[in-house]
Amino acid sequence: MRYYIIAGEASGDLHGSNLIKALHEKDANADIRCWGGDKMQAAGATLVKHYRDLAFMGFVEVIKHLGTILNNIKFCKQDILQYKPDVLILIDYPGFNLRIADWAKLQGIKVVYYISPQIWAWKENRIKQIRQSVDKMLVILPFEKPFYQKHNYPVTYVGHPLVEVIDAELQKTHIPLSEKEIIALLPGSRSQELKLKLPIMLKMVKRFPEYQFVIAQAPGQDAAFYKSLIGDLDVKLLQGQTYNILMQAKAALVTSGTATLETALFGVPEIVCYKGNPISYWLAKKLIKVKYISLVNLILDKPAVKELIQNDLNEEQLYKELYDLIHNKERIEQLQSDYTKLWELLGAEKASARAAEEIVSML
Repeated sequence: MRYYIIAGEASGDLHGSNLIKALHEKDANADIRCWGGDKMQAAGATLVKHYRDLAFMGFVEVIKHLGTILNNIKFCKQDILQYKPDVLILIDYPGFNLRIADWAKLQGIKVVYYISPQIWAWKENRIKQIRQSVDKMLVILPFEKPFYQKHNYPVTYVGHPLVEVIDAELQKTHIPLSEKEIIALLPGSRSQELKLKLPIMLKMVKRFPEYQFVIAQAPGQDAAFYKSLIGDLDVKLLQGQTYNILMQAKAALVTSGTATLETALFGVPEIVCYKGNPISYWLAKKLIKVKYISLVNLILDKPAVKELIQNDLNEEQLYKELYDLIHNKERIEQLQSDYTKLWELLGAEKASARAAEEIVSML
């Protein structure tokens, strides 16, 4: 069978790579072409375009790069037609992927969506588009199945792919990174968010001199870019070692997104940090209708981890929260209890294998 997979960011590359491995196990003759990253390529897919050329964050940024986005869509359609896949598999990245889904359905191509767009957060009316264009939706968050049921659209919950990834990682032995206790910095992967958030996170370095601060360098971002922001501060910058860093971290400052869930599954006390373009943030606040921005809090349906958003993400507030996170034993114990509950809610399902099974059996 011929599989065409589209992922548009680092987390999609990770989950796409595990799906590709599972597809090869289920289908010995699988031929896979993808938009994604290094991990998907290493897993055995032919990489057409890297996600670092696709990732634009926020309303303003998307408008500024609209020409590039439209050219990518045009090229993607041409490449799919030339490849003639048996199925098109879309991983999150809805602004791009839903357009491709609509078009692919008209071409008579079967469409599977693995990792649902967050239509429960905003643009709920996209359910009509999904119903028309997507043959099978595979969801990874427990609350997504009842959400879709409310709209009379059957979906399959396959479990969260991070569970199997992190469970395997927790069995490994890790080489110590520092004699001091570590505070991990996960400031995101896009240039725009790094410029906005990392300088504020770095203000903690001099305020907590007894700790070693370690930045998880995003794949596709140049070390020189980080060093221009770090300056002469005593901070380690490590690439490809995010999980190694989290295994050893005392606490973490994490940008919103998948990283918040990864940090929680490693059991690391965290503060979620978000700051965006002011216009993009204002628009998002008007449109997005969720109580929390972190996946941890959304899944648990409570403010388990502290979220510092926009103007609240400042030096004094961050210092206060980080100090409390390190020294307040009651807060740490409650957080660990919440993290245990998180593991229970996500379940032990091997998401990649289950998703591959669903896709292959559909074909």
